[in-house]
Amino acid sequence: MKTKLLFFVLTVAGFAFASCSMNDYYDGFSGYPEYSYDEQTSPESGDNFDVIKENPFVSTSEQPVSTFSVDADGAAYAYMRRCINSGFLPDANSVRIEEFLNYFTFNYADPEGNETLAINAEVGGCPWAEKHKLIRLGLKGKTLKNEEIPDANYILLIDTSGSMSGDDRINLLKSGLIAMIDYMKPSDRIAIITYSGSVKKVLESTLVKDAQTIKNAIRGLSASGATAGGAAMKMAYEEATAHYITGGNNRIIMCTDGDFNVGVSSTEALVEMVESYLDKGIYLSIMGFGTGNFQDARMENLSNHGNGTYTYIDSEEEMMKVFVNERSHFYAVANDTKCQITFNPQYVDSYRLIGYENRVMNNEDFEDDKKDAGEIGAGQTVTALYEIVPTEDFATDAILADFDVRYKKALGEESRGLSLKIKSSSARPSDEFDFAAGIAAYGLWLRNSEYKGTASASLAEELVGPSLDYDHLGLRAQLAELIHKAASLKK
Repeated sequence: MKTKLLFFVLTVAGFAFASCSMNDYYDGFSGYPEYSYDEQTSPESGDNFDVIKENPFVSTSEQPVSTFSVDADGAAYAYMRRCINSGFLPDANSVRIEEFLNYFTFNYADPEGNETLAINAEVGGCPWAEKHKLIRLGLKGKTLKNEEIPDANYILLIDTSGSMSGDDRINLLKSGLIAMIDYMKPSDRIAIITYSGSVKKVLESTLVKDAQTIKNAIRGLSASGATAGGAAMKMAYEEATAHYITGGNNRIIMCTDGDFNVGVSSTEALVEMVESYLDKGIYLSIMGFGTGNFQDARMENLSNHGNGTYTYIDSEEEMMKVFVNERSHFYAVANDTKCQITFNPQYVDSYRLIGYENRVMNNEDFEDDKKDAGEIGAGQTVTALYEIVPTEDFATDAILADFDVRYKKALGEESRGLSLKIKSSSARPSDEFDFAAGIAAYGLWLRNSEYKGTASASLAEELVGPSLDYDHLGLRAQLAELIHKAASLKK
């Protein structure tokens, strides 16, 4: 998705709440709103976020088709957690509900046959709007064993400016990277490039079988000076290209606090550079650290333009989640993944996509393989929710919509399609449906969304409760605790 502002500064999301009036549903719909990138500043932290104009309800008779790119980022959720644990509510304009949903792994079935992506869907009541329904869409990338994942060519692009100093920044980063090395294959490669007042290649591309050399280079990192990153990004792409592994996982992992203030190229030049590598099979992942001067949207958008992901690191546990427990997510099994929903006006009066505001696409982009979209890693799940207003003819076992997905197994290939009929049902929705609804209710409540209806912290807690059995990392139970803490902060 193209955006208006891109800048080379890493940040992550943060959240507080804004008050609006409640709409039952659309009023004179004339197309999706343009996503705004006017920056807002959190009074608690000084972090900057773009204004989010929530997707409205859309008349099915006027526009039955809805198209969006997947978004597997989780930065907004981790930043919210840091805010709550620090004793304040996050800024409303950084509550990206899609990132709350996709922070978690859902209990979805793996792909079958020759596909590397599977899709599913279910329908149930909308907990915060009695007369409405929810449609939950699910996607899952093929799970791979460690030995099935191709060799990695990682370029660690590390901000070592003075603002990265501290236990929650450079020291946290170093401990996580060292832990990651122990789980990589001997045939994987790592290079390290640092940037502060100048750019330096600290470590030439080195095989992980020489783990001690790599760990020593990581341990030797320290933070001082100003931040200059344009030249560092160029060097990182050159290093990735020089040691490119055909069919491998060629990825730049940029780690920064976002205080990027020296030697910055123009936004247009930076975007052009990143986009020039899209078809060359080089991915970009961005990791954010610390608080106080984040330019959140700019880094999210940069990762979007670089076939990448955007993550916020707030603790050692999150480092282990990203770099160890979910390291397979770094290998994309579904590229340029797009979803298109065609609603049936006989049963659906109107609909609203919850979240994904900066991922909405033109309907004609769905079959255009030149249009960039999001990636899904091995074993990774993506979830989306539509809130719908049923017609008077709504019935059980009715076909409410067609769910179509296009994705590429590898960048540069021709896309392939998956399709599913979405039917209403009298059966009770799954615990995963309730969990997704609970996350959305929490996000709507945090935002004080005009579409929140009766959403509340207590409703969110009630909805996520039954799903805690599927929680091997304890993250769902932690969510329930965060909701409870947030409720006490909002009183």
